Amino acid sequence: MDARLDYFADPAAGKVLKHLMSAGRVLKDSALSATTQELVALRVSQINGCAVCVDMHTKEAAAAGETSVRLNLVVAWREATVFTEAERAALELAEAGTRVADAAPGVGDEVWAHAAKHYDGEQLTALVMLVSFMNAVNRLNIITRQPAGAYEPGQFH
Repeated sequence: MDARLDYFADPAAGKVLKHLMSAGRVLKDSALSATTQELVALRVSQINGCAVCVDMHTKEAAAAGETSVRLNLVVAWREATVFTEAERAALELAEAGTRVADAAPGVGDEVWAHAAKHYDGEQLTALVMLVSFMNAVNRLNIITRQPAGAYEPGQFH
């Protein structure tokens, strides 16, 4: 399968993506742990059906030492016993912030309070920005049918 648009060859896309990827690098360096970032990025991408992002974040997490058990259970995190309470709060916030188009109620007070119990203000900000960032990137990839499977860890660093 070929992508509908080559973001790296299109000058207009390149201008926008330069800034978008810069925001992504800021998030990588945020106070939110790398493990939580990869789990959240993976879950948002699973919900949205973004194969290229699922490929990327699964491989990045594995390269950073994440176990296959935890990676395989992200999709069913509510029933899984392998996540910390803080990770569960982050995944819950990620789902609520992603499923807003599913006629879901959005991020309710309980979900927010649960996350706020585990993350300070700087981490919460990073978490909110990450969920929003991943939703944007997922849509860019889905609309243009970016192919998945060939990503190598560290490819965009």
